[in-house]
Amino acid sequence: MGRVNPLAALMRATLCSLAVAGALAACSRQEAAPAPAAKAAPEVGVVTLKKQSQQLDATLPGRTRASLTAEVRPQVSGIVQKRLFTEGAMVRQGQQLYQIDPAALQATESSAQAALAKAEAIARTQEATARRNAELVKIDAISQQAFEESQAAAAQSRSDVAVARANLETARINLKYSRIEAPISGRISLSAVTPGALVTANQADALTSIVQLDPMYVDFTQSSSELLQLRRDLQEGRFQKVEGDKVAVRILLDDGSAYAHQGKLQFAGVIVNATTGTVTLRATVPNPDGVLMPGMYVQALLPTGLAPDALLVPQQSVTRDLTGKASVLVAKDDDVLEKRAVQIDRAVGNQWLLQSGLAAGERVVIDGFQRIKPGDKVRPVEVDLNAKAQARKAKAAESQAKAPASDAAPVPAPAPAASAK
Repeated sequence: MGRVNPLAALMRATLCSLAVAGALAACSRQEAAPAPAAKAAPEVGVVTLKKQSQQLDATLPGRTRASLTAEVRPQVSGIVQKRLFTEGAMVRQGQQLYQIDPAALQATESSAQAALAKAEAIARTQEATARRNAELVKIDAISQQAFEESQAAAAQSRSDVAVARANLETARINLKYSRIEAPISGRISLSAVTPGALVTANQADALTSIVQLDPMYVDFTQSSSELLQLRRDLQEGRFQKVEGDKVAVRILLDDGSAYAHQGKLQFAGVIVNATTGTVTLRATVPNPDGVLMPGMYVQALLPTGLAPDALLVPQQSVTRDLTGKASVLVAKDDDVLEKRAVQIDRAVGNQWLLQSGLAAGERVVIDGFQRIKPGDKVRPVEVDLNAKAQARKAKAAESQAKAPASDAAPVPAPAPAASAK
């Protein structure tokens, strides 16, 4: 046998001992490492769908219109002496607004009165002659021709009296028209003339105008296609018909706020506009506070039907793909998410009215979309939408109340007093 090198044997023994020690340390570390914890199911907010009776409204654009409007024009010519109203104030029917110089009209009245007196005097003479000739013709003291001429003269004199009396009445009416009065009660606008201006009878330009603001009219239009669709829905039994004498119209102002008073549908047009394809509707709206003014843009919420078994889902729960198809995430009984395609009918406030795709009692996800996907197991938490909305309103009111204090300009600090020397 060959001779063994003692140095090589020592090195091999050292390497073997180091390898055994490393293997034992790795095994001990692997046994000491804890097992990874199971991933917790993410928490999501859900709402449980419930059937409910839902009033369906059509939101239609409209304009306000005064229920009564009168343009004030002079009915006689003359110089305006006085303006007897405050511009923009409320006036009563019969209240005097202007005074036209009545001197010429008074002279015309006096002349007509004198003409009437003259005609009456002539008539009395002619009547007396006619009566006398009627007696004379009986004894053949006058001819039949003279008798007939006297009778005709008496009839003509009576006609002259009637004409003179009518002329006097006209003169008195014209004199009364020198006092221009309000034809209706309401709010009066600016005056187009000042004292000293010459006005003419029935001129084209109005002196002023008066509008009656309580109640107000709201004229709005609805497309004939929407009316036809509503009729089909009613025939198919999807909606319960709202009785005509109970139709209340709600108004939204131009800034989006709700008007305090409800109106009533006064009439619906029966002729479709050939150009626009719409039907004109009119509502009568109380306006005791004068909030509505003629010509304002408003939106009318017109009840079109009643869905007795409506299913509503919050709008934030609905997503759409690139083709526009709507879908929601539903938490099934085993808390596993399922993507469900839905058919949407219309918006009802901040919710969607469903046509198909969901049933009452199913849970729809409305919060926590960032941490989930279809097929995940989740921990559903019911969300109270009413409490959430009230909390948002309270927070908005609180921030609005704090806004003036935060926006106020800071008060500068007083300058240090100069030291006495």
